Amino acid sequence: MPVPEFVLTLREKVGTDPLWLLGVTAIVVDGDRVLLGRRADTGRWSTVSGIVEPGEHPAVAVVREVLEETGVTAEVERLAAVSVTKPIVYPNGDRTQYTDLTFRCRYVAGTAAVGDDESLEVGWFPIDALPDLDEGALRRVRQGLSEDPAAVLDLEPR
Repeated sequence: MPVPEFVLTLREKVGTDPLWLLGVTAIVVDGDRVLLGRRADTGRWSTVSGIVEPGEHPAVAVVREVLEETGVTAEVERLAAVSVTKPIVYPNGDRTQYTDLTFRCRYVAGTAAVGDDESLEVGWFPIDALPDLDEGALRRVRQGLSEDPAAVLDLEPR
């Protein structure tokens, strides 16, 4: 998976020391179905997500990530949740942790297709027949599907 250039530059300075990054997750809804991707790193179905670039608004970042990863154009409807991940250690030893902003988005246009090397597959799933998702992804999907307009302050690390 491509590492953003700004992260590579930071890694030149801090090595594998922990980096705190801002991430975004998209819960893209089209009627009674939701868009998911099967991750290349784990092989599991999950939500579409990515890293916010320096100076980029998170709502712009989430729309960009959806388009890059799935070929689908989406529009942000609302912020659904704010959470923090558990610390992550990548195979190369890099350590990071993310503040994640989960957005509910609506489908605008496009046909779902793998857009980069981050996904093995992408596809639409009926809300009542989701594939096996890890607990964090399932929680984010539920938060995004909620009709409550208030964002959830998710205090459980995922």
